[in-house]
Amino acid sequence: MGLTNRVKELRAKHRFTQNDLAERADVTRQTIVALEKGSYIPSLLLAMKIAAVFQLPIEEIFFMEDEG
Repeated sequence: MGLTNRVKELRAKHRFTQNDLAERADVTRQTIVALEKGSYIPSLLLAMKIAAVFQLPIEEIFFMEDEG
């Protein structure tokens, strides 16, 4: 199982740049890039901050995906 997310999709829908989202979530743009690539698993605090930015439950942004 792996963690996947809809960060890139939601960021585009809200017309945010990676930098816009990074500023709103109080992280670096590189963190957003890594999240979108799936190479970074966010802390619970970061997931909550991103959920607050998009005004969605965490489960609608981050979810487990079966591998295999």
